[in-house]
Amino acid sequence: MQLIFLFLMILPQTYADYPALKAVLSEKGLRDVSEMMGVWIQSKLKSTEIPEVRGGVDIGIGTVDYVISNMHIGQCSMSGPSLEFVKGSGVSVEVSQLSLAIKGHWTTRFGIIHDGGSLDLAVYNTKIKTILELQDDAGRLSINTIFCGDNVGGVHIQFHGGASFFFQPFVSHFSGQISKMIHMKEIPVNISMDQYVYLSVLLTSSPAVTNQSFELDMKGEFYSNSSPSEPPFFPSKFDFQFEENYMLSLAASEFLVNSAAYAYLSSEVLQININDSMIPKNLPFHLNTSQFGAFIPQLSTLYPNMEMEVLIYASETPLFSFNSGAIDVNVLAAGKFSVVKPDGKLVPLFRLDVDASFSGSAQIDQKHLTAAFKMKNLTLTLGSSEIGDFKTAKLKQMLIIAVNTFVLRKLNDYLKTGFLLPTLQSFNLINSKLLIKNGFVVICTDVDDSWIVSMKTKVPRPQPL
Repeated sequence: MQLIFLFLMILPQTYADYPALKAVLSEKGLRDVSEMMGVWIQSKLKSTEIPEVRGGVDIGIGTVDYVISNMHIGQCSMSGPSLEFVKGSGVSVEVSQLSLAIKGHWTTRFGIIHDGGSLDLAVYNTKIKTILELQDDAGRLSINTIFCGDNVGGVHIQFHGGASFFFQPFVSHFSGQISKMIHMKEIPVNISMDQYVYLSVLLTSSPAVTNQSFELDMKGEFYSNSSPSEPPFFPSKFDFQFEENYMLSLAASEFLVNSAAYAYLSSEVLQININDSMIPKNLPFHLNTSQFGAFIPQLSTLYPNMEMEVLIYASETPLFSFNSGAIDVNVLAAGKFSVVKPDGKLVPLFRLDVDASFSGSAQIDQKHLTAAFKMKNLTLTLGSSEIGDFKTAKLKQMLIIAVNTFVLRKLNDYLKTGFLLPTLQSFNLINSKLLIKNGFVVICTDVDDSWIVSMKTKVPRPQPL
């Protein structure tokens, strides 16, 4: 129940662009959700607040007013529920053989006579069937009951205490029709990822329901918290075939990943200041004018034996592309070098521009998303200089060595461990696989049923009512 409502409740508005994020719940997923729903219902019924019932019974010589209150469910047994997709509409939900044992208190008033006691209420073999229609209601996702029917097999109330023997014949009814429209509350459509960016998950079209699946198309765009704006690129249309043998299939286009890069760039977090103290001592190069003087002769003459500092930043949005099993990344960056004077002030020296491309692969290992990257190409040019012109060929070779031996090695060591797959409330994603297609990636996954097992151990086995 939690899983399907999480799946449904994230999208209260529509948006006109192509979606960058798609989610498909398969028929297999719906069957598993049915089992989860049954366990969830039984686990939650005990904490359900049942409203008090007020009424009156004409006994010929007057009316007895009664109040039934403080009701709680002691036992519950049921078959199902079963869920099925209804093509073009939504979901059919059916619960059969629902039986409840309820305890509560009763009070009566007949003129000046007041009485009260306890009661046992049994509801037998109730069957409920409803069809939920998924709609786009003025830009908000809603669920409406287009059909609802119920059949109560039997209801029995036993009163205890007071003059219950007198009122028992007259107050032995408690059943009613269940017909209710369910409409989702408007909830935030922006998911905060961290202090810098958030993800927009607006609906781009009405939910698509077939006999085998339920699909949601989402905007899937990241924005900067500090300066939200549209990136200089647009989402492209993509379609994918969901995996019927998995509960859930999630597909994300290049646009989603690239919009995240643009959002972080707009938040000015794709930059770092590096000084010599941050460079490991065992590396053969360091940030000082003596060492850089071997590549830039005038540097050691103008600023002999002085420390240097460099600001490295992405000059444009890093762009990702997906190509049949491979992930390509193109990075345009720059490094502004300065010399550190004895008083700590920085004197600008020059700016180097870098155009680098990388290629990698990604996969799901157990419950972790792992990856590995290697360099494809790197060019280095002198962007500007306050100390005159100089050649960059030797600096380029040094940079390639630094990236391969330090940056990529550290990155791949981190990506080898990978990222733990997220959880949906109490549910863990299992049996997951990652597919890299042309222009998008797909994650196919099931949901861990250990939650169901643990909940079953907490729910007492229903006894005959």
